[in-house]
Amino acid sequence: MQLVVARVGRAHGIKGEVTVEVRTDEPELRLSPGAVLLTDPATAGPLTVETGRVHSGRLMLRFEGVRDRNAAEALRNTLLIADIDPEELPEGEDEYYDHQLMDLDVVLADGTEIGRITEISHLPSQDLFIVERPDGTELMIPFVEEIVTDIDLETQRAVIDPPPGLIDDRAEIVSSRDEDAAQSDDSTGDEPTSGDAGA
Repeated sequence: MQLVVARVGRAHGIKGEVTVEVRTDEPELRLSPGAVLLTDPATAGPLTVETGRVHSGRLMLRFEGVRDRNAAEALRNTLLIADIDPEELPEGEDEYYDHQLMDLDVVLADGTEIGRITEISHLPSQDLFIVERPDGTELMIPFVEEIVTDIDLETQRAVIDPPPGLIDDRAEIVSSRDEDAAQSDDSTGDEPTSGDAGA
C-alpha cells in the first residue's frame, strides 16, 4: 500500500536541503536516513533520504544526489510516498495509521449512524476526523479518547460519545429558541420582545 508521508517545501541553504511538510505520525520511521521514497510526480524519484534534522520546528531532509539549491528547489511540492505493508500496525497501543481509519462508519454507542470518515486532519493540538454525514454535510470530530470511545477495525466502526452540540448544534439552537419562546408565552406580557425574535 502506498501512502503519502510528506510534501517537499522550500529549499534551505545552498547544499540541497529542503523543508518538508510531514503527513505521517511516524516521521522518524518513514523519513529516516536510508528510506527510499516514491514520488508524485513519479519523474522526480525515487528519492533516498540521506540526512534529516529538525530546525526551528521544521523537518529538513537532504536526498542522495541532490547537491545544490537549484536541484532542491526543483523538488518543491513533490509528494513523498512510502510503500508499506497494509497489515502493519503502529508501535503504540491505541494508535492507528490514517489508512486504517479512512471510511470507518462513525456511530453513537447505541448504534445511531453519524457518518463516515473521509479525511483525517493532523493539527498541532490534536487530530480531527472529517466525517461526511448521510445528507452530505461534514462534521469535525476531535480524535480524543473522551469523544472517540472505541475503534473497531474488524467491524469498521468508530464509536463516539460526543459532548452536547458537537453533532448537531443547529438542533440545539432551535430547541433553545423554542424554550425561550415557550417561556415568553408563559410570561405576563410585561417583558419587551427582541427585535430579532423569529429571525
